Amino acid sequence: MGVSKPPSNVDCVVIGAGFSGIYMLHALRENGYRAVVLEAGQDVGGTWFWNRYPGARCDGPSVEYSYSFSDDIQQDWTWSEKYAAQPEILAYARYVTDRLALRDHMFFNTTVTKAHYDADGNVWQIETASGDTLTATYCVMATGPLSTPKTPDIAGLDTFDGTLLMTSRWPEEQQDFSAKRVGVVGTGSTGMQVVQALAPASASLHVFQRTANYAVPARNRPLTAEEIADVKRNYGALRAAQRETYGLNLNKSLNPNKATEVSPQERAAVFWDRWNAGGTGFIASFSDLITDEVANAAAAEFLHDRIRDTVDDPQIAEALIPRGQMVGGRRLQVEDGYYSVFNLPHVSLVDISDDPTFAVTTDGVTTKQGPVALDVLVLATGFDALTGSLHAIDIRGRDGLTLRDAWQEGPLTYLGLMVPEFPNLFITVGPGSPSVRTNMIPSIEQHVDWITACLTHMRQIGQDTLEPSLEAAQQWTQHVQDVASDTILFRTPSWYNGSNVAGKARVFMPYVGGAPEYRRHCEAVVADGYRGFVFSSAGLNAAGQLDSVKVADQA
Repeated sequence: MGVSKPPSNVDCVVIGAGFSGIYMLHALRENGYRAVVLEAGQDVGGTWFWNRYPGARCDGPSVEYSYSFSDDIQQDWTWSEKYAAQPEILAYARYVTDRLALRDHMFFNTTVTKAHYDADGNVWQIETASGDTLTATYCVMATGPLSTPKTPDIAGLDTFDGTLLMTSRWPEEQQDFSAKRVGVVGTGSTGMQVVQALAPASASLHVFQRTANYAVPARNRPLTAEEIADVKRNYGALRAAQRETYGLNLNKSLNPNKATEVSPQERAAVFWDRWNAGGTGFIASFSDLITDEVANAAAAEFLHDRIRDTVDDPQIAEALIPRGQMVGGRRLQVEDGYYSVFNLPHVSLVDISDDPTFAVTTDGVTTKQGPVALDVLVLATGFDALTGSLHAIDIRGRDGLTLRDAWQEGPLTYLGLMVPEFPNLFITVGPGSPSVRTNMIPSIEQHVDWITACLTHMRQIGQDTLEPSLEAAQQWTQHVQDVASDTILFRTPSWYNGSNVAGKARVFMPYVGGAPEYRRHCEAVVADGYRGFVFSSAGLNAAGQLDSVKVADQA
């Protein structure tokens, strides 16, 4: 798993060994850069290393949630299911890492605590929790948009005498729930998955619901040999189609028709078709579902009826129906049996959305309905999304400016890739980019390819320092807000806009114009001479003194 101590000086430090970090390291080394990865965990995988909870699974088709940069890897790796489970995805990350011989350049159990820019030396000074220090001309934050857990503010949490588990930091040791009274707090994507897995495995299961969420069937199943062979024959076409796909996957492409302009019978037929096909393609049933509240209400009514069809107890069914929330305003979940678990006699739903008395005790929890005795309490309470992993590190740019201070009113980036006053600091799939609103791995590849090409360009023109202009970053960040403002996502409290974290700036963070449109923006910037970026050179002259040559702002 790599040697124990990183070198003191490299061309580029990559922080994080998830899918971004793996490909970033490979691309840099292929282009002649001395690069290393620093990773807090014990192995590669990022999100898929830490989130080992029962039921953890990707919500996009596995053949699409994979790298496309190497056809050899595409042909040699075979996925077993339509939606891969966490162990298989982690095995894939390990396989790619070993196939590309990257481990000798990775340093695990290495938590980065500081990343400070030294303008005099034009280097990033990196410090780790173990006291190691290293310098690098470039620093890439491949820390992931969903990697910093959000611990809920629940009274008495530290008094619980039972087993307290957090889905995003699940222990590697096998857990036995067979004779246990289990409680789960949280019903987002993670909560739904863990509830489905623990329902048949526990003596009793209490689901504490703070916010009901919409979910559609995944329709997961094993992939047939014929399907796998067909995918491998046509990977080129599949990847080309992916690059022109707006969001998460190709389950179903966007229907150009509007729900408000077709008959009720046609609308219902399309909804049923998407429902039966499974997957998040349901949100693409009509082109106006995320922009028109009337169209969205029709989709909501359809999903409400499916919950009522599935759940036997009418009261529980009504409690599971999201109220005052539009379909797709929050992340649309996929499930394979979530709603039906509430038909099991040992599973109960406890709605704590308006329960100020909810608290943890030594032997369980208290609610306004009364106490609930528990042996195990599982927290599926989400993440400080998109900015949390960046703020977890003391990042300082020019003149000691902290990233936290620079982003007091919300993240300010240019194309989601760089930040003014933080030279040579790159971010992958962070705020200001499509990120979590897309199929993540194609978006990761696009970012890594852009960063690598940019560094190559700098080398070719004899420059070694890059940052965006403030004006370019302000314009792009406003564009991100403007595009989102036309959708229901902008009007819905969610982790997309920081509403799940107390005190966090309420700014819509991901770019929702779609991956194809975003890629065209990035390509246009490059074609226009890296419009909006400032290049400069800082190096030692013949006398060993620092030269600094400013290049005109190409904004």
